[in-house]
Amino acid sequence: MFNNEQYCTKMNKTQVKKTSGRSQPADELSPDELPPNELPWDNPRFRNWIAVGRACHLMQATLSRMLQPLDLKVPHLDILANLYRFEGLTQQELARKLLVGRSNMSMLLPQMEKRGLIERRSDARDKRVLRLYLTEPGATLTRQAMQIQMQLVDRSMQISGADECDMVGEVMGRIIAELKDDLS
Repeated sequence: MFNNEQYCTKMNKTQVKKTSGRSQPADELSPDELPPNELPWDNPRFRNWIAVGRACHLMQATLSRMLQPLDLKVPHLDILANLYRFEGLTQQELARKLLVGRSNMSMLLPQMEKRGLIERRSDARDKRVLRLYLTEPGATLTRQAMQIQMQLVDRSMQISGADECDMVGEVMGRIIAELKDDLS
């Protein structure tokens, strides 16, 4: 999948510009100092990043279309799947898992509560804390939606072997680890 991987490693060693006898990393140069072959679209990392972004966008758009018969949107599925796996999360914990702000949650959760998919219950130890749970109809809908999602994942990943799928997951995991603190 990352067929330009060899260039990325080589590029790390070559992305240094010589200026008056000393080396200067390419990321410290002003845009007018960058040679044409170091523009973003000529950079293998950038091309791979664009490919990942496009694949993510296409997956989201396709999943969105596939969820329409269930009257669900992808953010709703994200919430439902997390509550299915980790029941009793607080709104803040859920927002942190989804990498979104609590304000996003406060817009989506009432809609889902009104549809009877989730419910808020007071925490047994601290009545000020509300915990989120799926209702039985919410759990049923979640299982249906996750089945649709897995069909899409299987379809899109069948072009890769298990080792390639694992490699993609490992690389994405490292990217997440590198960037996740930027949202804090």
